[in-house]
Amino acid sequence: MQLSVDHDSAVPPYEQVRARIAELARAGELPVGLKLPTVRALAEQLGLAANTVARAYRELESDGVVETHGRRGTLIAAAGDTAHRLTAAAAAEYARHALRLGVSEEEALAAATGALALVYGERARQRA
Repeated sequence: MQLSVDHDSAVPPYEQVRARIAELARAGELPVGLKLPTVRALAEQLGLAANTVARAYRELESDGVVETHGRRGTLIAAAGDTAHRLTAAAAAEYARHALRLGVSEEEALAAATGALALVYGERARQRA
């Protein structure tokens, strides 16, 4: 697995690690079930603190990209189902929250669309 961190980037190192592993997993370059390096090994390889890599791994697990199995290590998860399930749950929670706030469906959709454009546009700028 080829990873590198741009220490001069405005993007925090943990986010660079998280985003790259997620990207490689989505592209199938990190196959389901592949065991990732230990936190310490990857931290040493990248010249980062172990806590930085641990945070990236925690966020990847939260996103359903990896699964941690104690002594068996951290493995690439079957991302499709998990990612879609987590996205649908987050969208449903957002819709319930917007309804409780008295926001119309059109306003809630416009807010979500604006947020998606902002976040995905920012991500594209970071990659450029």
